[in-house]
Amino acid sequence: MVVFRKTGAAPSRHTPAGSRIATTFLKPCAMNDNAGTILLVEDDQNDVFFIQYAFEVANITNPLQIVGDGQQAIDYLRGAGKYADRSRFAFPSLVLLDLKLPYVHGFEVLRWTRQQPSLNEVSVVVLASSPEERDLQKARELGAKSYLVKPPTAEMMLRLFSAQPEAKSTAVFSPSFL
Repeated sequence: MVVFRKTGAAPSRHTPAGSRIATTFLKPCAMNDNAGTILLVEDDQNDVFFIQYAFEVANITNPLQIVGDGQQAIDYLRGAGKYADRSRFAFPSLVLLDLKLPYVHGFEVLRWTRQQPSLNEVSVVVLASSPEERDLQKARELGAKSYLVKPPTAEMMLRLFSAQPEAKSTAVFSPSFL
């Protein structure tokens, strides 16, 4: 289980139009006191902007690290090269993974992630440009915890980080299939 902190009320801005969700395989669960770093693996700066905007509107304040291709994602998760400094590049609790990436495709990153015993507890959410059934099925088979169609909205992020009425206004992410 991974916990993501929320503070205060969400801003009253409007979210980008035309956003949609393909499906989500998550459900809320009990709280934990640890906040987690989120690794966003996305090569399109417009999509990075919309994801950051959705986080801001949803008031999700977790540390967000961004890499721009599949090889950088693997290096980050391995703690290789410049990512070896875990004080600067914290180990993520959640990976938001685009599929169409330079160098190493998103499905290959997901496959590699699931082959690493040290990464079994890391939740991976696939970000895709379309709700193609074959991509959804492959993501599920490779161990993704959720599948979102880009660009994500604040509402989509809040579905991932379901608000709990308990103390500290903490939002909880539980990687459980429905």
